[in-house]
Amino acid sequence: MPSVKRRASQILNEYGEAQAELIGKAVILTDGKAGAVENVWLDELHGLRISIKGHDGRWPVSTIKFVES
Repeated sequence: MPSVKRRASQILNEYGEAQAELIGKAVILTDGKAGAVENVWLDELHGLRISIKGHDGRWPVSTIKFVES
């Protein structure tokens, strides 16, 4: 597989793993919002972004302060 296709495949695999790891987990963001991760998006500017049930908006995954194990 050419190098570019291999890298793209790796990115998509990592994205899928991040979704599986985060969706449904309870989180607290640095701004105090809390709840379960509802969805995960890949954003070209911020990397991964998440939405939280009960809160409008999408936040960079880097704003997660605590993830329920």
